[in-house]
Amino acid sequence: MYNTGFQSFIKNFELNTDMKKNNNVCENILDAIGNTPLVRLNKVTEGVPAKVYAKVETFNPGNSIKDRMALKMIEDAEKQGILREGGTIIEGTSGNTGMGLAIAAIIKGYKCIFTTTDKQSKEKMDALRAFGAEVIVCPTNVEPEDPRSYYSVAARLNKEIPNSFYPNQYDNLSNRQAHYEQTGPEIWEQTQGKITHLVVGAGTGGTICGTGKFLKEKNPKIKVWGIDTFGSVLKVFKDTGKMDNNEIYPYVTEGIGEDFIPKNYDFGVIDHMEKVTDKDGALMTREIVQKEGIWVGNSAGSAVAGLRQLKHLLTPDDLVVIIFHDHGSRYLAKIFNDDWMRKMGYFDRKGMTAKDIVSGVQNSSLVTIDKNEKLSEALRLMTRNDFSQIPVTSEERIIGVINDNQVYQKIIENPDSKNDTVGSIMQDALPFVDISTGLNDLSAMINDEKSAVLVKDFKANRNYIITRSDIAEVLAK
Repeated sequence: MYNTGFQSFIKNFELNTDMKKNNNVCENILDAIGNTPLVRLNKVTEGVPAKVYAKVETFNPGNSIKDRMALKMIEDAEKQGILREGGTIIEGTSGNTGMGLAIAAIIKGYKCIFTTTDKQSKEKMDALRAFGAEVIVCPTNVEPEDPRSYYSVAARLNKEIPNSFYPNQYDNLSNRQAHYEQTGPEIWEQTQGKITHLVVGAGTGGTICGTGKFLKEKNPKIKVWGIDTFGSVLKVFKDTGKMDNNEIYPYVTEGIGEDFIPKNYDFGVIDHMEKVTDKDGALMTREIVQKEGIWVGNSAGSAVAGLRQLKHLLTPDDLVVIIFHDHGSRYLAKIFNDDWMRKMGYFDRKGMTAKDIVSGVQNSSLVTIDKNEKLSEALRLMTRNDFSQIPVTSEERIIGVINDNQVYQKIIENPDSKNDTVGSIMQDALPFVDISTGLNDLSAMINDEKSAVLVKDFKANRNYIITRSDIAEVLAK
């Protein structure tokens, strides 16, 4: 007969063995990453002839697909001896990758410092801080190589802090490999190999290229469609193989698009890239929640909007899988805030719009000046055209703005400053709005801090500038 202690050991051993056989029992939270569900989309894909399923990555512990690659980057760094006990993880992140890294760091005993941009939602930053991470906010409207950019700040901290690891999700190929090993095989198994199209909002390139590579190895006929945003350079680089700085300007959509080409991209895997406007992506994000009951973030809305733009290429025999990257709770102050949506001009409004203003003003077409031009040239340009402000560019990319008061004051105080560069006094770039933005929203955006707004007609691919005097001029007619 067994003694009581031995009998208890046997029972506990049997219980633990049974629990490990149960896939819903994890040794720690990292074991819960992956194996997310496919969910059929019905209402938001009305008019799309194919069957459409969403790979809902909000079921990961950090509520986004980035948990997969975050853990992979850390584990690969550990194997290589780059990340050691007591180390600090430093990364430039918009929030989701940071969350995945922060969760893994808690379990594995690392510290985290994250750099991000002032474009990102407050909820994302607060979430990172809740997991014990230090968050450094950097300006959005600077070039990647600028020492103030969140890329540059992360790289600098990595050099300064001993025993630190800079994952660099953009160029770290463990990012792409995570999706080749996990996301791709899951989708193949869940669709029983019947998938014909993969649709992914493209950012770092890891998800679309890693998942797409696996699926194409299984079936080369599978089409991989990337969804880009206006203001990003990804689509034009895919189409031409060249960087076009005319394509780069500030945009609102979070989670997709880039102003450079990360090393995780293998454009041979991607069959087509489709651009979606900030407005269409935002409106569709809300539509997914209201019609499908799936609370998702901005990139999911862009992905579905992009699919609908491409629906003419699909047939009833096709099976489409769209990646839903992250959770809507991180966009409460933006996409799911009516006042913010109204401010951005995303809600349809009756009456006059930006299109009416630019049509009624003689000089609304956009004229810019390079940051390296002298202030004397800016003054001549303003005087000759009766401009009160001019957007500033760097390699044809809009990065700031100068106004006549700045230039006059600078030269009056010091006449020799007329030889200073425009970039030395420029302010942050003016906001971009869609040409359908209503008059009330335009008026609210033009204030003492922002003397004008830039208007984008995406379909015509033209830019305009609107000032308060432009609005007054049209209203007076």
